[in-house]
Amino acid sequence: MIEVGEQAPDFTLRDQNNEEFTLSSSRGVRSVLVIFYPLAFTGICTDELGAVRDDTSTYQNGDVQAVSISVDSAYVQKIFSQREGYEFPMLSDFWPHGGVAKSYGVFNEDNGFANRGTFLVDKDGIVRFAQMNGPGEGRNADNWRDAIAKL
Repeated sequence: MIEVGEQAPDFTLRDQNNEEFTLSSSRGVRSVLVIFYPLAFTGICTDELGAVRDDTSTYQNGDVQAVSISVDSAYVQKIFSQREGYEFPMLSDFWPHGGVAKSYGVFNEDNGFANRGTFLVDKDGIVRFAQMNGPGEGRNADNWRDAIAKL
């Protein structure tokens, strides 16, 4: 897994609206909270992403943009975002399968999806917070808010 202080690997992925999101396009503009999750429509994932949805003032503003990433297709991301009311970019790491998750060191080869990796990338592209939990281990969004507050 990449660690705090390292340069975040750049990536370009399509979101639930089939629009491209490139991490480096945020450099000099705002920090990005990158939230990897295993699969759409699962209980823990839905709860974690709900914390982002329910606190947009923290996760989507002029200083920070939250994005989520899973190996689900952009079409699955679209239905998931509509069903749950997620308005942040939900990125598809579908092909090459898990390529971005692999570059961050959070791809779970045994299961074919990302572990619960979270990375706060500052405006210079440096990782300022890094955390990884296994598939069945939920994360606490308070840790994300604390990391954002320290920027």
